[in-house]
Amino acid sequence: MSNLKDPRVLFAAERTLLAWNRTSLSLIAFGFVVERAGKLTLAISPGIISPGQLTGMLWLGLAFIVLGAITSAHAARQYAIVLQTLTPDEFPPGYTAKWGLLVNLAVALLGLILALALWLWHLY
Repeated sequence: MSNLKDPRVLFAAERTLLAWNRTSLSLIAFGFVVERAGKLTLAISPGIISPGQLTGMLWLGLAFIVLGAITSAHAARQYAIVLQTLTPDEFPPGYTAKWGLLVNLAVALLGLILALALWLWHLY
């Protein structure tokens, strides 16, 4: 428990959560770009990229996407732990602190769905 009775503790935790949210979204976006770059190269110049390189770009992109999803889920978990340590005095009246938690969990879930969709698309 912090027992500071200061809402700035909550807001600092939220800022940290948002920073991790941006990081996870950046990792997911970068993974998508890496995976799609292989497809773009194949479409522009079919002979320049081998099937092995295309598969390597797929797995590298998927790794970044999954890393982003894991980062988002872990940030949500850490934020939930911090919320449990705060006293009611540290929450402004009528303030809902769980929205950031839900958004991060949604980003994690959607990132995993994106990775699965790209992997299945590659199979067909």
